[in-house]
Amino acid sequence: MKFVSDVKADVTADIVYMMCPMHLLKLDEMIKTLDTGQVLEILTDYDGALEDIPAWCEKTGNDFLGLDEDESFYKFYVKKLV
Repeated sequence: MKFVSDVKADVTADIVYMMCPMHLLKLDEMIKTLDTGQVLEILTDYDGALEDIPAWCEKTGNDFLGLDEDESFYKFYVKKLV
């Protein structure tokens, strides 16, 4: 897993406390609103996102930049490429 702490997000989606599969549905919805090259930050407390979000990026052709871990949630960073 790639950990980062210096990524600047253009847009943030806060889905902490939302049940699965909201992390992927919100990611898919929000990435469509971005311009190519912009970065989406997703805040979630769902452990399954550790595997799901990088896999989603690989499947869709977007760039998983990494994640930052807080005491209570994860911050995932995805750069829109397509």
